[in-house]
Amino acid sequence: MDHHHHHLPPPPRSPMENSASSKPPTPASTPSSRLAAAPSSRVSSAAPHPSPSSSAPTPASRTVYSDRFIPSRAGSNLALFDLAPSPSHHDAASAAAAAASPSGSTPASSPYCALLRAALFGPTTPDRVASSASACSSSSSAGASPVGSPTTGNIFRFKAEVPRNAKRALFSDGDDEGVLFPGVFTTRGTGPRKIPRSPYKVLDAPALQDDFYLNLVDWSSHNILAVGLGNCVYLWNACSSKVTKLCDLGVDDNVCSVGWAQRGTHLAVGTNQGKVQVWDATRCKRIRTMESHRMRVGALAWNSSLLSSGSRDKSILHHDIRAQDDYISRLAGHKSEVCGLKWSYDNRQLASGGNDNRLYVWNQHSAHPVLKYTEHTAAVKAIAWSPHLHGLLASGGGTADRCIRFWNTTTNMHLNCVDTGSQVCNLVWSKNVNELVSTHGYSQNQIIVWRYPTMSKLATLTGHTYRVLYLAISPDGQTIVTGAGDETLRFWNVFPSPKSQSSDSLSSIGATSFVRSYIR
Repeated sequence: MDHHHHHLPPPPRSPMENSASSKPPTPASTPSSRLAAAPSSRVSSAAPHPSPSSSAPTPASRTVYSDRFIPSRAGSNLALFDLAPSPSHHDAASAAAAAASPSGSTPASSPYCALLRAALFGPTTPDRVASSASACSSSSSAGASPVGSPTTGNIFRFKAEVPRNAKRALFSDGDDEGVLFPGVFTTRGTGPRKIPRSPYKVLDAPALQDDFYLNLVDWSSHNILAVGLGNCVYLWNACSSKVTKLCDLGVDDNVCSVGWAQRGTHLAVGTNQGKVQVWDATRCKRIRTMESHRMRVGALAWNSSLLSSGSRDKSILHHDIRAQDDYISRLAGHKSEVCGLKWSYDNRQLASGGNDNRLYVWNQHSAHPVLKYTEHTAAVKAIAWSPHLHGLLASGGGTADRCIRFWNTTTNMHLNCVDTGSQVCNLVWSKNVNELVSTHGYSQNQIIVWRYPTMSKLATLTGHTYRVLYLAISPDGQTIVTGAGDETLRFWNVFPSPKSQSSDSLSSIGATSFVRSYIR
C-alpha cells in the first residue's frame, strides 16, 4: 500500500513536539522559531511576533505565535469513537518516547493505531499485520528504529510487499485471472465467462432470403432493428417489441440491403433494381431515391452524411444526401460484385470486399484502392473494423476459403489467419471487450465468439438450420441478432455490459426470457 496516496490524519503528537525535528528546542531558540502545538483559536499568522527585548512571560502563560499551525489532539474527545481515554500523566514517559522516535509514530497498541489498522484492513488483517504490530510493540520499549525498518510502527508498512500476481491483476482486464489483496479486494472467478448457449428470443421472419451476397439486417443506435423481407422493410422496436412496416417496393423489386445512419434516424435501402432509397424512419417517409447503379445494391455503409453503396455492377458510389446529384464519386477496382462494405470508426478508411476474392481499403478521397489484399480464396463479405485498435481490420472468406484474416492497415501488414472450418458470412467486434463474433454457413451454420488476439473460442452457438447470413449488434454492445434462410431471427446475449462486464445478468436473461414471435 502506497502511503503517498493516503491522506490520513497524522499520529498524535506530544504537546510541545517540533515538526521540523524530533529533538526538543534548545533554550537558545527564539520564540519565533519555536513550532509549538498551540490551540487553533490562539494561532494566527497575522499576529505580531514578540520581540526578543520584551519581557518573557512565565512558561505556563506564554503564547507562541507562528506562521505554521501544528494540530494537537490533547483536547480530542476519543469517547466519541469508543476508544480508550488519552494517556494520563503517568504515561507521559511513554508518550515522550513515542514523540522522540525518528519515525514520529505511536506504538501499535495506541487507540489511533488500532483504529487506523481496523479501517485499513477490516476485522481480520493480513498475516503480516500481526507480526509487524508485535514487532512494533516490542521495539517501542527498546528504543527508536529507522523509518521503514521491519520493526517500526509505521502502519503503512503492514503490507510491505505486494505479490507479483497481485500487481498484474490490478492492471489486467476483466477476463484475466488473478488473486488480489486478501481482505481488501475481492477475488475474481477462475473460469471463463459463461455465455448462454441458446437464444433468449426468436422472431419468425417470413421470406428472409437465403442469399450470401445480401445484407438484410441492421440495428440502429436508437435500438430499432431493420429487416428486409421480400419487397418490404420492417422495423422492430427492441424496447417495446412493436413492429412497423416501413416500405413496400412493389412486386417488381426486392430489398437487397438495409443500413442505418450512425445517428439512427435515417435508413438506407438498396434494391434489386439498383436503387438506393433513404427513409426517415421516425416519419416513415422516403426522402431520397438515387438510381445510379445498373444492378442490385447488396452493401451499404454510412459515414456521417455520406452514404456508400456497393453493387453487382462492380462499382462503389459515394452519395451525399445533402447534395442534389445522385452521387459525388465512383470507386472502381473490384472485378465482381461488391458484397461487403464498412467504414472505419474514425470515418477515414473504407474497406470493401467482393466476389472477386479481393479486400480493398480506400481513403476518403481516393478513386482507386490504397491497399489491396488478395490472400482470400473466396468471396469476401465479412468485414469488421476493431473499435479498440486504430487500423485493425478483420475479414472473412467464403466456402472455399473459410478463414478469418487480420490486417494492420496503418502498416499494411497481414497479422494473422484463422481457419474456421466453415464459410465466413459475417464478423462483428464487441465494443465492450476485445472479442468478436463470426457467423458461418457451409457446413456447420454456427456462431462463434472469439477472444482477440489469442483467437480462442469462448462459445460456439448453434440453432440455425440454414447458413447464418445476417448479423447485427445492439447499441449497448451486449446482444447480437442473427438471421438465416430458415426464416428466423435469433437474439443472443454474448458480451458483457459496458460498465460491469458481468455475465451473471446475461445468463439469467438468456435462461428466463425466451420468447418466440413474428416480425410481421
